[in-house]
Amino acid sequence: MLSIIQAAGWPIWPLIICSVVGLALVIERFISLKTSKVAPPKLLDEAIMVSRNGIPGPDVVTQLEQNSLLGTVLATGFRTFNNNPKATGDDLRANLEAAGRQAAAQMQKYLGALATIASAAPLLGLLGTVIGMIEIFDSQAGDGLGVVPGGGNPGQLAHGISIALYNTAFGLIVAIPALIFWRYFRARVDEYVLTMEVAAERFARHLLNVRKP
Repeated sequence: MLSIIQAAGWPIWPLIICSVVGLALVIERFISLKTSKVAPPKLLDEAIMVSRNGIPGPDVVTQLEQNSLLGTVLATGFRTFNNNPKATGDDLRANLEAAGRQAAAQMQKYLGALATIASAAPLLGLLGTVIGMIEIFDSQAGDGLGVVPGGGNPGQLAHGISIALYNTAFGLIVAIPALIFWRYFRARVDEYVLTMEVAAERFARHLLNVRKP
């Protein structure tokens, strides 16, 4: 690996940095977007069961809020009526929608950076290719010292080819997985957002029924 890095020249270092950052972002998103941390399957039913006989107290609401992102959205519904027992259905849905937007923003965190890496890596590889081509052309413009008949420094020519090919390949190696994981996480976030929207609407109807005198 060290010999490859040396053959690829300095243009490969930005790609190495992108690969390390991209790998860290992928691992972080896999951990943060686990179902247990975003939308546990039975959480909505548990929240409805707890509030069958009325809006629960602050302790239950705080525990729900700390459970997951969906728990934070559902806890917002409880807090709406705890803070204002006369809140309307529009107030409740507005608060749930605001909490849902915050949860969606948190789920999309770092996805922009991952998309940037997927877009920038091929360009960085192209930059290395251009630099390698410059090395190749320079090798053909020898001054007659250490060159083969017909002109050109074979050592510099080989180095230029190495820079061009290694950077092109490494740029694609970084960009393709980054793009795949970015699309995967985007699809996963969209699925979670839909789940939260359905859960929030069902929870809003439940709370309005519970609050009826």
